[in-house]
This record gives sequence, structure tokens and C-alpha cells, in this order.
Amino acid sequence: MTSSDDLFRWPILDVSFNHLVHTPSFRDMIRAIRACKTAAEERAVVRKECAAIRASIDENDQHYRHRNMSKLMFIHMLGYPTHFGQMECLKLISSPGFPEKRIGYLGLMLLVDERQEVLMLVTNSLKQDLNHTNQYIVGLALCALGNICSAEMARDLAPEIERLLQFRDPNIRKKAALCSLRIIKKVPDLAENFVNPATALLREKHHGVLITGVQLCTELCKVSSEALEHIRKKCTEGLVRTLKDLANSPYSPEYDIAGITDPFLHIKLLRLLRALGEGDADASDSMNDTLAQVATKTESNKVAGNAILYECVQTIMSIEDNGGLRVLAINILGRFLSNRDNNIRYVALNMLMRAVSADAQAVQRHRATILECVKDADASIRKRALELVYVLVNETNVKPLTKELVDHLEVSDQDFREDLTTKICSIVSKFSHEKIWYIDQMLKVLSKAGNFLKDEVWHGLIVVISNASKLHGYSVRALYKLFQTSTEQETFVRVAMWCLGEYGDLLINNVEMLDIEDPITVTESDAVDAVEHALKRHASDLTTKEMALVALLKLSSRFPSCAERIREIIIQYKGNLVLELQQRSIEFNSIIAKHQNISSTLVERMPVLDEAAFNARRSGSLPDAASTPTSTPTGPSVSLPNGAVKSAAPLLDLLDLGADDTPAPSSSGGDFLHDLLGVDQSFGSQQSGATHTSKNGTDALLDLLSIGSPSAQRNSSTIDILSPGTSKREPASSLDDLSPVSHSSLESSNAGVASMTDLLDGFASGPSASESNEPVYPSITAFESSSLRLTFNLSKQPGSPQTTNIQATFMNLSSNAYTDFVFQAAVPKFLQLLLDPASGNTLPANGKGSLTQSLRITNSQHGKVVSGLAVLGQF
Repeated sequence: MTSSDDLFRWPILDVSFNHLVHTPSFRDMIRAIRACKTAAEERAVVRKECAAIRASIDENDQHYRHRNMSKLMFIHMLGYPTHFGQMECLKLISSPGFPEKRIGYLGLMLLVDERQEVLMLVTNSLKQDLNHTNQYIVGLALCALGNICSAEMARDLAPEIERLLQFRDPNIRKKAALCSLRIIKKVPDLAENFVNPATALLREKHHGVLITGVQLCTELCKVSSEALEHIRKKCTEGLVRTLKDLANSPYSPEYDIAGITDPFLHIKLLRLLRALGEGDADASDSMNDTLAQVATKTESNKVAGNAILYECVQTIMSIEDNGGLRVLAINILGRFLSNRDNNIRYVALNMLMRAVSADAQAVQRHRATILECVKDADASIRKRALELVYVLVNETNVKPLTKELVDHLEVSDQDFREDLTTKICSIVSKFSHEKIWYIDQMLKVLSKAGNFLKDEVWHGLIVVISNASKLHGYSVRALYKLFQTSTEQETFVRVAMWCLGEYGDLLINNVEMLDIEDPITVTESDAVDAVEHALKRHASDLTTKEMALVALLKLSSRFPSCAERIREIIIQYKGNLVLELQQRSIEFNSIIAKHQNISSTLVERMPVLDEAAFNARRSGSLPDAASTPTSTPTGPSVSLPNGAVKSAAPLLDLLDLGADDTPAPSSSGGDFLHDLLGVDQSFGSQQSGATHTSKNGTDALLDLLSIGSPSAQRNSSTIDILSPGTSKREPASSLDDLSPVSHSSLESSNAGVASMTDLLDGFASGPSASESNEPVYPSITAFESSSLRLTFNLSKQPGSPQTTNIQATFMNLSSNAYTDFVFQAAVPKFLQLLLDPASGNTLPANGKGSLTQSLRITNSQHGKVVSGLAVLGQF
């Protein structure tokens, strides 16, 4: 190799000494740059040198052109702009001497790329140099063309390159072949011109020419199907023979690397044979014996040997099927897995992933080695091995493989646990033909790495336990035993709380014991202790504490002897800063203390969850929201995700009491609003008698809003949590205490109830006796403060029930006038809003005047979804 100093030393010989005095040499510039201690000093030196080079270019100084180009290349490699010297490259290339051309072509390859227009000016010089009588100048031109050739240059110079493929000197033929590679990549249409010259190179004895010829043929096979067929018919036998001779060749010091003759040529030949054998049985048969010979004779204790074996395996897996040869290739990959080099193991795992689809049984033989790779210290190898194990799992090996993965879960790295737990859960769900095995494996995963799982995983486990009626006792006992030793994983604690709440009574007396179980002794107090421990865990989040409180409420009914202790635990959260816990504490305490007659019905076991619907929704084949709402004779209804139907009045929807996520009431549970309010249903039925229907829930809510009927208001009751503020929270006798209004006001407001439901674009209620053809809608005070009042006057557009007209009236109650009035409104996507200009832009003070603005809202889902409107005023 020639050093950088030697490369640029020879042009100085032609320079007179009087010039050297004025211009620093190339070496001096390098020393000055290396002597800089800061980036600022380096930039100053580079600026000074660039200024000197520009001055020399302006003077057209030919003596220092070569030296200037050397400096520019060095400055370019440091990252500074050197575009001003590109034309100097062309001047050096056009020089007659070899030294100037060498510097010029080197600068051309460094300073210019194929996207720059200046490259068009060098095409003629390249063509002249390709036809030069000096083979070294021809080599310079070929080297430059192979690096920066554009599509236009390829079309112009392709004939010269095709001619040089038959040049007498092997070095020129080698460079011409490499240049041909660049040309057919840039212009694939020219591939047919190079087919015959390329196949002629395959008969070369010179390894340098032969390896470039093989590479050129490989590229031709990729870009042209005609070239592929031609080379397959004419050259396959010769290539197989060349590979066989190379594999059996004696020691050759010229090409020997680690005891292997020319491994680079080995690899290029294998790649070309792979392209020729893929999809062709005859070509594949002709190379089978040679591939088997290469695979068996090549040593795998050297890097070069492993590279050849890897390419040989890829070729075997790509050509047409040969069972014995593929088993040999997979065994080679199995040996790779035992190699110390991480790169070799990684590429072996990648190849085994491809080999599974071809011969899964052969890959299964290396299952133990693959499992060891899952425990590897390298993260990329662990991840790839885990993906391979996941592919290898089938009905026969799922249990031992899952056991190995679960056992490794406890000692695996934290950053790997998420991938590992996800794969384990996917395997268990996919091959869970035995529910007891599914429950066992999922409990192990949850207890060891539950925090890395998504919510749908432990939701799915609860669904499975709910459907396995004969395993309720087994599940709760297994959870209890694991809970005694591990409470670190949040999702595991949640499942344990749910099971203890639902099936805690089965835990006490060892009910539904299986033959594989050992009996355990658990008292009612022990079960309550477990729930209390989960409730008071420092790591427990809000969801876990909520589930623990619900479990305690259910256990209070199942364990009457512990009811008082449970009530004491629950009441500790009545002053909790978290509103949800505070509310649950107060409500549950009231149920335990004052509503024992309904508590057993209230906390009875949940009905069996719909496993099929959950799995369908989990897989994405079933939407989460309800589909099309249906109607019942008693009023509107909405489909729930679990297939149940609930009554949904528009006002309940407006208050989110009729949302899709509200659980549907059971047939024995009575009206859902009464359940929500905690009203004793026997008491309600005594009050309303035979006329008590599902409409009572709506009446109670309308009563609560002071727009219902008086009878409904008098016949409704509520628990003490809804009573007005007293320190002891005494129970209220009826909802009259919540909203005391006169009988006449209730009657007057009741007339607009039917109209109100229609106004909200919900489901129309039953016909009213006082209903007229053009109902009158009440005005609504949408917003009121000490400074502003906003009133909506509502009306329906005749013949268009889906359209609502709103006239907004704004009144300024403050002492300051509002100017630059702007009113904005936002609606959901299913609504269309038309906003007219306001009647003015100034709102007088002290209520002495008002502004009005009209809105028109069209509900595209009229009868399905209740309209919503958000408003914003700016002043």
C-alpha cells in the first residue's frame, strides 16, 4: 500500500523551488491542522488554506494545481466545504500525464457525486481515457466510473466497458466487470448487453477476474429473467465443477486464508448457485452432491470456514427440496448455536426461523440448545431465541416448553420479562385445552411477572375461572397459597381479590377438592386477613384497593361472624382523600350496617361471564361498543357488550347513567337505578304495588331533577348517602327532602318532559295526553354567574325531527360592558352545527340589554345517540 505522504509526494518534483517558498506544502498544512488545540484554531487554519487555494485557482497557477487538490481532499475529509475546487479536478483529468490524472480522478471520486451537474463535463474525458493506450490510465478511468457513474454516463460509456471486458490485461477485465455492476444497477435495460461477456468471465483461471465475473452474473440474474435462464442453462455445470475443484484444491499460498483456499470465491459461487437453483429442480439436483461435500469438508473452527458454511446452508435452504441435505444444513446451524461467537449464534437463529417452515421436525431436535439461548446474556440472542421457541411450540411439546419458560421467568432480566411473559401467555392461551393447566400456568406467570402484562390478560383469566364451575374451589385455594408467598405483582393481587370475594366461602371448608390437591386449613379470619393485607399494601394502586373493598363487602355476607370486623376495616376509608375509596367506604358501610336484608342478594356471585364474546372482542372480531340499539314495548333500549338489553331514557344517557359500560341488571335484581341508589326493592314494590315497572328508575331520576310526577316523587326512597348534609348523615325519608318543590310546580314542569327527551334527540317517550302537534319546549339557562347569563330558547324545525333550532340570549350582569363579543360552540362528530352571526358585538352592563345568536344543530344519528353541545364565549 502507498502511504498518504507517498501518494502526494511525486508532483513536487516538477515544481521550482521559488514557488515552494511562497506556498506551504501539503505536509506543512497537515502538521498545522494537527497542532491545533481547539476547533476554532483548526477552522482558522482551514480558512487560511482555502483562501490561498482560491487565490491560486484565480491565478490559474498550474504548478500548484496538484498540491491544491491534495489539500482540498484532506480538507473535505475533515468535513469542510470544498465545492469551489471541483473544476480543478476536471482540469487535472484533462492533463496528459498519469500523475495529474491520478490526483484528478481521486479528487473527482471524493469531491463530486453523481447528483451534481459538473459530472456531465467529465464524460468526454472518461471516454478518451477508456480508449487510452496506457492501461494504467484506463484503470484510473474504470475506477472512477465504477464509483460515480450516473444513468446518463452508463448509457454513453456502456460500449467501452463491454469492450474492456475482453481486454488482454486481467486487472483491466476485473475493473471492467466491477464497472459493469454499477452500470446494470443504474440502467437495468443494459443487462442483456453484458450477458455473453459476463459468462465468458466464468471460464477465467485468474481468481480476481473470476470472482468479479461471478458477482456480475449474480447481479444479472437479479435484474433480468432472460439472463437468469441463459446462465442457468449454459453455466450451471461449469460453476458446480469450479466449486468442487475449489473445495478439493490443495494448499495455495496465494489464495489461502486460515487453511481454506479463497473463501471469498467460495461464498460468491454459493450465492450464484443459490440464484440458479431456486425454483429449478434440475439445477438443484446437479449441485446437491457438491453442496454436501462443501458442507461436510469445511472446518467450522475458523471464521472463514463458518462464513462458507453459513452461505452453504442458505443455498441448501433456498434450492429445491432435498430432505437429507436440509437435515444436514439444520445440523450445521445446531452446531453454530454452540459457538462462542454471538454473531454466529444470532445468524444461526435467524436461519432456523426460516428453516422451521421447511422442516420443523429437524429443527425440533435442537430444541434444548435453542432453549439455552433464551437464557443467554446477549439481549438480541435472547429475543431471537424466544421467537424461535414460540414458533416451535405445538400440541406435543407445549407443556415442557412452557415449564422451561416459566421457570426461567423468575431469574430473567427485567428488560426481557415483558417479551417473555407476553409469549408465555400467548402460548398458554393458544394451547389451553385443559382449563386447570391454563389456570396453573397463568397463576405462575401472574405471581412472578404480572406487572409486565396487559389488563386483558388477567381479565381473560377471570373469565376462564368464572366459566370453570368445577374449578372455583381449586382456583381460590391456589391463589390463596400463592398469595401467602408473593404479593409483589399487582395484577396477581387483583385476581386474588376477585376470587376471594366471589369464592371465599369455598376456601374455608375445602369445598370441591380435587385429587391432585392437598387440603389446607383456612379460617374465615384468615381470608379477611388476606384481603386486608392487600388493601393496606403500600404498593396497591386504586384499582386493587377498590377490588379489595368489594371483596370485603362480599365476604361480610358470606362470613357473618366477621361482618363487624369487616365493617371496621371498611369504615377506615370514609375520610380517604381519594373520592372513589371514600364513596365505596360510606356506601358499603351503610349496606353492612343498615341493609342486611338485601345484602345477600346484592353481593351474590356474579353470573358466568361470556367467554366467547370476550375472546371475540379480544381478537378484534367483535366491537367493544354496542351495535344497533333495539326498542322494547316499554321504551327505548340499548344493546350492551355482553348481549344484554337495558332501558335507556335520554335523561339517563345525558347523566351517563345509561352508558354502555353500565352493567346490565339481572332478572332478580330489579330496576338498575334502584340498585344504583340502594333502594330496597321489597319496600319499593310495597309502595308502588302492581304498577311498579322499569319506568320507576326514570321517574325517580326525574323526581330528583324536580321535573317528574308527584306520585313518583312521593313513592321513591333512597339510602342515607343521598341525604342532605348532617354530621351523622341521617337517612332521608324520600326524595322530597332532596328537592322540595310545590305540587303545582311539578305539574307545570311535567308537561315538558316528553318534549325535553325529543329535544335531546334521544328516544321519544310514550305519548302524553297533553301532547300537541307543535310542542312548546322550555327555555334553558345554560350558564349563569355573577357576570353573565346565557339562555337557550329551543324549537324544532317542522318536518325535520333531527334538526334543533337554538336561540342563545346573552345578558351582562356585571357593571362593565363587554366588547368584541365572540360566541363559539363545539359538537361531536355525528352532529352538524350552523352558527349565525350575533346581533351585535357589545354587551351592555347591568342587564340593560342583551345579544342574541341563532344556532342550528342536525343530528345525523337521530334516534340512536343523544346530542351534545359544548360552548365557549370570548370577550
